[in-house]
Amino acid sequence: MILTPLFVIFLILVFILLWLFTNTIDKRKWLSLLLAIALTPVIYFYVFYPLINIFSSYHHEKHFNSSAWINKPALRYEMSNEMVEKNIFLGKTKQEVESLLGKSEWFGWDDSIKANSPEKWNYNLGYKPGAFNMNQECLELIFENNKVVSTTQYQLETKFE
Repeated sequence: MILTPLFVIFLILVFILLWLFTNTIDKRKWLSLLLAIALTPVIYFYVFYPLINIFSSYHHEKHFNSSAWINKPALRYEMSNEMVEKNIFLGKTKQEVESLLGKSEWFGWDDSIKANSPEKWNYNLGYKPGAFNMNQECLELIFENNKVVSTTQYQLETKFE
């Protein structure tokens, strides 16, 4: 287990709340302290931590890896932030992009030609973890003169019928 500052702060917060709660049950401080010390890890790992994971949108970040992109399409969202923020594909040709990401999954809509344009490549990134996340993450690469000029990430709302 890695002790990070946020982990220590949350653990102390859970301990203080438990100690205050056990003080309302019994006024003996030594008993309240023992109960709070014994229950802190249990409450933290079985109540507090799962609730944080359900309601937060935190997810692991990974560096871009072409083989992981192709072999694990449901986890592509882990690499997407680096791809967009660092403009990894900016200036690359269609052939270079296709060798790294594979064929485009679908073409984006272009209002100027009123059709799907082969200059807008879209890839499915999967769903970010979370209890109430209903949006599918997508990545769009826009080409001009056979080179990537823009990389954007957007969400598609999933509708269940």
